Amino acid sequence: MMKKANTYKLRLELLELLRPDDTIYEPIELEFGNHDNIFAIIEKMKKRNRFKTEQDSVEFAIGLKLFSEVMLKNKDNPLFEDFRPAFGELMKKIKSS
Repeated sequence: MMKKANTYKLRLELLELLRPDDTIYEPIELEFGNHDNIFAIIEKMKKRNRFKTEQDSVEFAIGLKLFSEVMLKNKDNPLFEDFRPAFGELMKKIKSS
């Protein structure tokens, strides 16, 4: 039987505080699945050069894939009800060029 998702590991670690009096949290490490090859999407976004920097392209691709997968898994959640049509249009725009 084939897997239904690729598995990834993400680590988020605070490197520098904007305000020294803010709370310092331990790093978060999580494993998650996604039906797309996120690395391939990152490469496509970098080549399309849509943002000011390559770093922006990487951040956008990762954030979009994390968000969209949660939205897919929770498609009946009323939180996404109004946003879903706009998100569909965004995805069409992203894929069209």
